[in-house]
Amino acid sequence: MADGRAVAERVVGSELTRLWLLPEHAVGSFAAALGGRRLLTEGEQARMERLLTSPARRRFLARRLLCRYALTALTGRPLDHWRFRTGRYGRPETEPDCGVRFSLSHTEGLIVCVVTQGRVCGVDVERRPASPESAGHVSRFFAAAERAELAALGPAARVARTSELWVLKEAYLKALGTGMHRSLDGFSFARQAAGEESRITVTDSEEPGRADDGWWFDLLRPSPQHLLAVAVEGAYPGALHRTDLSGI
Repeated sequence: MADGRAVAERVVGSELTRLWLLPEHAVGSFAAALGGRRLLTEGEQARMERLLTSPARRRFLARRLLCRYALTALTGRPLDHWRFRTGRYGRPETEPDCGVRFSLSHTEGLIVCVVTQGRVCGVDVERRPASPESAGHVSRFFAAAERAELAALGPAARVARTSELWVLKEAYLKALGTGMHRSLDGFSFARQAAGEESRITVTDSEEPGRADDGWWFDLLRPSPQHLLAVAVEGAYPGALHRTDLSGI
């Protein structure tokens, strides 16, 4: 399986944040290599069977197997070791808690998982480009500073920036564990100069002790059709180790 991986690293500290990308076309071979649905609990298998379409069942299986694979890669524990519970707002967590944090996301064509050792994290992936209509609709719920930034852009740039803000917000809320139970206008993202580069920052009145330097964010474009955001608590989350499972 390792021969099919394309790995890239960017060192920003001493710890490691692992990002796993599983294209939907590789789900069948990935599942077969791991043992398929036999790794799922009876409850997970029942949930999968209740899904109405084959793509929905395939993505459910992919998410459940990918998080087990990613957790095993980090900890060395067996694939069949993992059991999960849901937090207050539905975020999946390991049961019992082993100090490892993970987040999952999927969209048409791609399933992703981010895993860290002890740092809360979130990931979101979406198809791109968004339509001008959908971008205009979701941006109405953004913070005032973000809406002002968007208003100053041309049509194409406005759609692209709206997509970036959307995935950043989703990843951040997943990391906090609240999901969409929080209003999107209660916090805002911006780019700030950091030497010769720029960094993404968040301003959040409800999380004053964790905003600003308390978070690290990144935007990735794993394919021409996908846009992905990662959120990790801490200004220096370590090397971002990206593994592409497309060649399985």
